[in-house]
Amino acid sequence: MKIEEIKTLGDLKKSGYTSRTIKEELRDNLKRKIQNGEPTFEGIHGYEYTVIPEIERAILSRHNINLLGLRGQAKTRLARLMVNLLDEYIPVVEGSEINDDPLNPISRYSKDLLKEKGEELPVSWMHRDERFFEKLATPDVTVADLIGDVDPIKAANLRLSYADDRVIHFGMIPRANRSIFVINELPDLQARIQVALFNILQEGDIQIRGFKLRLPLDMQFVFTANPEDYTNRGSIVTPLKDRIGSQILTHYPEDIETARQITAQEAALDDRQKELVHVPELAKDLLEQISFEARDSEYIDHKSGVSARMSISAYENLLSTAERRALKKGEDHTMLRFGDFLGVIPAITGKVELVYEGEQEGAAFVATQLIGEATKSLFPEYFPKIEKLKKPDEVTPYDDLVEWFFESSGFELPDDLSEKEYREKLDSIKPLEDLVNKYQPDVKEKDRYFMKEFILWSLVEYKKLSKKRFSKGLQFKDLYGSYISGL
Repeated sequence: MKIEEIKTLGDLKKSGYTSRTIKEELRDNLKRKIQNGEPTFEGIHGYEYTVIPEIERAILSRHNINLLGLRGQAKTRLARLMVNLLDEYIPVVEGSEINDDPLNPISRYSKDLLKEKGEELPVSWMHRDERFFEKLATPDVTVADLIGDVDPIKAANLRLSYADDRVIHFGMIPRANRSIFVINELPDLQARIQVALFNILQEGDIQIRGFKLRLPLDMQFVFTANPEDYTNRGSIVTPLKDRIGSQILTHYPEDIETARQITAQEAALDDRQKELVHVPELAKDLLEQISFEARDSEYIDHKSGVSARMSISAYENLLSTAERRALKKGEDHTMLRFGDFLGVIPAITGKVELVYEGEQEGAAFVATQLIGEATKSLFPEYFPKIEKLKKPDEVTPYDDLVEWFFESSGFELPDDLSEKEYREKLDSIKPLEDLVNKYQPDVKEKDRYFMKEFILWSLVEYKKLSKKRFSKGLQFKDLYGSYISGL
């Protein structure tokens, strides 16, 4: 029978439908996906051999789950994707506040209706998208919000005393019966509220204002939390931890390629923006390297972490910087420039928490330094490494370039150059062309100019050139010549 034909309990029994708990449902559907080689958590990158197998083991074990990790590690995304492991539709008693199973009702309303209607008990169908409930734990959350409370208005309308359990107004958790219920940032939940979850997780009953109801709620709980040493706002009380079956540690991407996949997937870009701005592969790597540098920076609080959202926001800012320039110049296409990375500073400063030394230096300084450190880290992958100490009369691949700057009065690269002017400017430095031809001969023509700028910025980081920001752009000079001239 089709589900639209099943409208009563009698129809449901004739169809051969059998009830399963939500944990059995998740388990059975996960087993089928694993056996068929289907992906279980699509769109999650970097967790294929770490977090996802642990979640799968937890589901197979019928456990409630706590996802523990720093911000921006896809904890909530993982919880939301669990919905795909539910059956597409399940039957519920029509009108039930707590999604009663018609074959096994637990609420007073549904039991009374079953006695009255019998096989004609009305049945409706609930889609899996309706079976996900999420609550952000904040200090003002109450037991009434989560579990329920006595409703005086209901008591007055029904002319019932407060001793009658029909005056109860159920909270979010009972209303999420037979669903996935996520509590985000669990440590922020006051300890006394966490205690109220004990019976639901273990004994299957709820207590409201003196009522002790045996409501064996059928729930899959997923909790998310930052490591407890990150915040002084609270912690997970030990007895509650004891009742959570599996605690799974999440982590940041372990390599640039994975980080790039996440950024490309999550960045909010429209097709016109993508067509307008050409982004070299090196620029994408550099963007992700900034986050890797931030996670190791002495100026940034490691306990706080550096969210993957930083790279996503920075990528959006990066393309918008190039797009704005193209719009101002009336051009229908532009290449990303290295100088455009200065446009990502606002995305960095808002996403990192600084330690005392970082606060002293200032957020903008730290962001600029991160860009420089990322440049320095990637440079040896493309060009010969620049050693800190140089032997007397030692010849290096960069001597001609440094000499060019020594003999010139400086090189300015304004922000608002047209594409033609930008290329002509960089082409005027012959040693740059020679370096790219020698060490990166296969680089795409569109990427050559970004590569040239990459060399200039890298030589600044290695203290071979100086870089100065002026109102309309950047100026590169010979490092020691600037000191001698006093400029």
